[in-house]
Amino acid sequence: MVKNTMLICLSILFFAAPLAAQELTGTLAQIKKSGAIRIGYRTSEPPMSFQDDKKNPVGYSIDVCDAIVEAVEKEIGADVKTKYVPITAKNRFQSLADNKIDLLCGSTTKTLSRAKIVDFTQLTFVTGAALMTPVKTAPSAGFDGKKIGVVKGSTTIDALQEIMKETSTQAEITLFKSAGAGFKALRKGTIDAFAADQIVLIGLLLKSPTQRGFTVDSNVFSFEPFALAVRRNDADFRLVADREISELYRSKKIVAIYEKWIGKFTGQTPPLFQALIKLNATPE
Repeated sequence: MVKNTMLICLSILFFAAPLAAQELTGTLAQIKKSGAIRIGYRTSEPPMSFQDDKKNPVGYSIDVCDAIVEAVEKEIGADVKTKYVPITAKNRFQSLADNKIDLLCGSTTKTLSRAKIVDFTQLTFVTGAALMTPVKTAPSAGFDGKKIGVVKGSTTIDALQEIMKETSTQAEITLFKSAGAGFKALRKGTIDAFAADQIVLIGLLLKSPTQRGFTVDSNVFSFEPFALAVRRNDADFRLVADREISELYRSKKIVAIYEKWIGKFTGQTPPLFQALIKLNATPE
């Protein structure tokens, strides 16, 4: 009897390590095997994600994603190499579905329709769509007959069309591949205004030497909750990301990230962001 008991105990010890390793699934298992995590990011969406003067990925969302990478390393018990993969507004979701990236990092609005394609993490930021115009343009004069630029494939298009309908504004919408391209057109005068998430517009001004010539409307005409995205039905990987995001909120480390990229230019954190911190500080 004692001999049989010992055999059972030895068998449990023998198989314990392999079974623990088998617990990794989906993206986590893939990262463990490859030793790398691929982060898809937008190269021209400051201050959320963009390239610095040395072409390195930086920004608010990048800092959040870097924290998640550290959490992934702890989860799989191994060091991970981070590979940053440039993506666009058009191919960002398909890149996840096609396994070209593992984590979508940037300024992506969480919507139910997009949840058919990808899974979203907890919210990482909140903003709203606004208009940027030259300082010499008086918004009170209206935008009838004007050209308003917007990024193709963004949720701002629907919000802009809705506000134009509500205000009976007859303006021409011009589509651009990126916010940078839209801002360039605004500087050249080929459009009269550019619409995007307010935080994106602020980011464009922060990197522009001609920032004093433009203004961003303090009013927003939509609610844009930002989140990161992972492949659908990958609950284990999403849980690692959600846990780290919750920890950033609980520890208030998210405030330091906000101050680093946004707060030093806009002043104190707005009430909406403060509410976001409390709502997303999910307990373990």
